[in-house]
Amino acid sequence: MQEICSGILNNHVLIVALIACLSAQIIKLPIELIKNRKFNLRYLVTTGGMPSSHSSFVGALAAGVGQTMGWESPEFAIAAIFAIIVMYDAAGVRQAAGKQAQILNQIIDEFFEEDHNFNEARLKELLGHTPFQVFVGLGLGIAISWIAGPAY
Repeated sequence: MQEICSGILNNHVLIVALIACLSAQIIKLPIELIKNRKFNLRYLVTTGGMPSSHSSFVGALAAGVGQTMGWESPEFAIAAIFAIIVMYDAAGVRQAAGKQAQILNQIIDEFFEEDHNFNEARLKELLGHTPFQVFVGLGLGIAISWIAGPAY
């Protein structure tokens, strides 16, 4: 078990990808502070917002794999395809789900204007990212991977 833990902690690509993800989450705090004039620690653990931590994570992962295994390697191809799927999901599917949640919340708000018995729990609207947020997250992840450099 100790060997497994040691191996994981010595996995440079994984550590850099995690740092990229955490960096994106931390960057959300001042951006939201400037944007909404509120300091909210929940942005450290929530989805959505600027920049995309999902994109930063998979961007750093793919760049790190490319740097260490080679840009022509099957491992890089797998990481790049994985990154594309995650970023598409972040900007496409989850963004659409967020818009649906926003509309459902509006319907619930209008429904309760007439005093109905209904569960009024609000749905989370900030699920996905705009394409710009995904692009910025990807750029952040790649930049962190390049700064950290490959571990040979």
